[in-house]
Amino acid sequence: MKAVILAAGEGTRLQPLTESRPKPMLPVGNRPLLEHVVEAVIEAGIDDIVLVVGYRRERIQSYFGDGDAWGVDIEYAVQEKQLGTGHAVLQAEGHVHGPFIALNGDRIVGADDIASVVSSLKETGETTLAVARAERPSEYGVVSLEGDTVVDIVEKPPRHATPSDIVNAGIYGFAPDIFDALRETDTDGELAVTDTLERLAEEKAVDAVMLSGRWMDVSYLWDLLRVNDHVGKAAMADSARVSEAATVVGDVAVGADARVRPGARVLTGTALGDNVHVSANAVVSNSIVLPDATIGPGAVVRDAVIGENATVAANSTVEGGDADVVVGGRVHESVRLGAVVGDNARIGGAATLAPGTVVGNRVDVETGAHVEGRIESDALVRRA
Repeated sequence: MKAVILAAGEGTRLQPLTESRPKPMLPVGNRPLLEHVVEAVIEAGIDDIVLVVGYRRERIQSYFGDGDAWGVDIEYAVQEKQLGTGHAVLQAEGHVHGPFIALNGDRIVGADDIASVVSSLKETGETTLAVARAERPSEYGVVSLEGDTVVDIVEKPPRHATPSDIVNAGIYGFAPDIFDALRETDTDGELAVTDTLERLAEEKAVDAVMLSGRWMDVSYLWDLLRVNDHVGKAAMADSARVSEAATVVGDVAVGADARVRPGARVLTGTALGDNVHVSANAVVSNSIVLPDATIGPGAVVRDAVIGENATVAANSTVEGGDADVVVGGRVHESVRLGAVVGDNARIGGAATLAPGTVVGNRVDVETGAHVEGRIESDALVRRA
């Protein structure tokens, strides 16, 4: 059996980080989201994988290659235009010749749950959908069940009209006839897998498998910190250099050639990427710091994502804590996000970033400036 992993999307809600990399390549625990998915598939007993790629696909293909480093065979199908998950599955048609599973490359699930979908598909031969209970079901496809049979799927219903707390968990078991079913589905724009599943559910032709393990979705910037905290574990690369006078506490991942200078404190929930430099007396807590970034002397960085090759200069402060953050015109209240600093951005010395601040790529924040809200890429922020 093959696994088709959908990894073609951009992830516009995760900008600025997805301006230069596809969403599945965002790091948690110092590894791309997609690598966590690939490893779960392998642990479930599948060693034949098709990655459907599209947006900035070279980042994925150069990282995973032919799969030899993971002991599996990886092929690639290309979705030239991102026209929905159903359209993405169709691109894999030439690579599969029997029953297969499909799953999202940006949603972390357990190997046991993947194996449960495989078992159900082998037993019944029917289209199978993994479902899970969610705290915010209106943000997903909400599923109605009769026993173990799917009878309805409503995509992102209004909060007041949510029929249940059971949602589409993004793992599917398909027979080859799903490709014809996808082509026969009428749509005015993008073709989602759920468009076809809704039609099949009316015929009571979709089985449900309730997930029993971990299920974590990355939809927004603050989700990266939440997922990083769950999957991260203490890990120190052999080439990392941590001063004996520095403090590293809890589940902290430190990448290759990273440096932590005397007096610095790196606290639990943090992942320091390759070649990151944490300067003397700096504090980094519950944060993701991408490769080649620099945290200056005396800087404080809490609840933050610091982009690749970015600089947070001396004595700057990312306050951390909860904030109301606007994404796509919608206000998300009280989310834990200190700040996001984009790739190649520079936060000048003694600057402060208010909770919920999102600084775009290549932004230059002047020394001593106070920043809040969203700053578009390539901007210059002067001190008031």
